[in-house]
Amino acid sequence: MRQLIFLGTGAAMATECYNACFLVRTPDEEYFLTDAGGGNGILCQMKRAGVPLEHLRCMFVTHGHSDHILGAVWVIRKIASLMNKDIYDGDFHIYCHDVACEIIEMLVQMLLTRAELSQYGKRILLHEIHDGEQVNFLNMKLTAFDIHSKKAKQFGYRLRFANRHTLTFLGDEPYNERCRSYVEKADWLVSEAFCLDGDAEKFRPHEKGHGTVRESAVNAEKLSVKNLVLIHTEDTALDSRRERYAAEAAEHYKGGVFVPDDLERIDID
Repeated sequence: MRQLIFLGTGAAMATECYNACFLVRTPDEEYFLTDAGGGNGILCQMKRAGVPLEHLRCMFVTHGHSDHILGAVWVIRKIASLMNKDIYDGDFHIYCHDVACEIIEMLVQMLLTRAELSQYGKRILLHEIHDGEQVNFLNMKLTAFDIHSKKAKQFGYRLRFANRHTLTFLGDEPYNERCRSYVEKADWLVSEAFCLDGDAEKFRPHEKGHGTVRESAVNAEKLSVKNLVLIHTEDTALDSRRERYAAEAAEHYKGGVFVPDDLERIDID
């Protein structure tokens, strides 16, 4: 069964949940990670999710903000350690744009030990990917695209699975019309939704380059998306977040709505 596993669902300054990042689990129990949060909490979340790091094969880093990229260093460090102990078979691939590549390269060179660095560039491979470029791994085809952020260079992607279903991830900013071809008619759309529309004055998402649940739902309906997953949210009332966010989304969108908690799994086959 192919699944999404949400290791974290919160925005940058969340303290009640981990920063937004998630895994795609393949039917062969291999894993693809998108972003890694802001620290070594990524290792805790992987452990809590019951995901063995020796089966993590690829990682996509959307951009260089701390809540998305710093955890990547811990993933690299852990996999290098597993390789040095002959626990990890094969290579580990990291995909990101040039700016994120430069940040990862700098952090790795500054923070990893000599033994860990022995695997970097040898079996831990950093790939610069460009707008519109396609890569294939784990029986999936990924097409990267520039989300046209005004804050920092950021890429999203569209995944196409062997069963021809598609999943689009928009990164941590609202939909931009220039990305229509990557989003339209997706089977699954993973979208940020910083807060409810009625709470916009309180949380001021637009000042942070984020959007609301209503805005994400309106776009999903306009683009004929089949299923909408909302993450990268504020974390002030997690016990009622699912119900409140799903209710607002349903007012504007007729497809399936999912508001996952940390460690939650969603079957996508």
